[in-house]
Amino acid sequence: MPFGCRPLQPTSIIVKGLRTLVSSPSKMALHPRQDGAKLIFAPGGPAMSASQGAPGQAAQFLKAEQLGGLRRKDLDPLSPITQFHSWYSVASQPEAGIAHPETCTLSTAQLPSGRVSARMVYLKELDSQGFVIYSNFGTSGKARDLFGTADGSSTGNPWASLVFWWEPLERQVRVEGRAMRLTTEESQKYYDTRARGSRIGAWASRQSAVLRPTENGDEDDGRKMLDNWVKETEARFDGVEKIPVPDYWGGLRIIPERVEFWQGRQNRLHDRFVYDRVHHDGEEGAEGEAKWTLERVSP
Repeated sequence: MPFGCRPLQPTSIIVKGLRTLVSSPSKMALHPRQDGAKLIFAPGGPAMSASQGAPGQAAQFLKAEQLGGLRRKDLDPLSPITQFHSWYSVASQPEAGIAHPETCTLSTAQLPSGRVSARMVYLKELDSQGFVIYSNFGTSGKARDLFGTADGSSTGNPWASLVFWWEPLERQVRVEGRAMRLTTEESQKYYDTRARGSRIGAWASRQSAVLRPTENGDEDDGRKMLDNWVKETEARFDGVEKIPVPDYWGGLRIIPERVEFWQGRQNRLHDRFVYDRVHHDGEEGAEGEAKWTLERVSP
């Protein structure tokens, strides 16, 4: 049983019947470029049925509506980790129609400017402590934001967020917390599962560095510089099966302080439930277990 949690139900009452309710697709309206005209304007697309609203209105979230929406009793009362695992289990089923439910947006903020960056990443691990992704933390923008820079232009901000969007289920999960690097030993375990080309790529790529043309002409826009780095790395590890994980590459665990579970509802009156970690004089609780409040919040 993962993370010492209680057995999980494959579906909750709110999930029953989700796959039988299908909402009509909607499209953004594209406009020919004109002075002062909008290039994209929503809503748009074909007229919808009377039950879905007037023509030109945005599509409604209806999959949970007839089931009474998401209620407190549908959620785990003690742990957002357990609740996330339950929802993820549903999103991972083939009939859910979600190709990569592990896909999420990682957002970080640079200090002192406060400038925010976001990028798509894959969740690779979930445990009792939090959510783990893997990436380059040497030259990347996320490394600058999270850990600062040697020249002091960024002082480092450990706060980060993850957002999961599972459109076929009309569900969203938002995670806010502090980021912490995994140990080299932990990162090596995952690194060893990657394809050899991906392990080579982790060494070769100087993430976010500018790639400049090495030849004149339009055939090289900088890609050849990257290709040369890959060739150099392949030669370096020629015949080496156990490639060590780079010291700047590895796992990052987001230790949650707040987790929101969002279920789409009609008229944008969505169901939102928020878990907030409880701190008592810096202590988590008995035997180090995290304690959480659970509240419904207004859409």
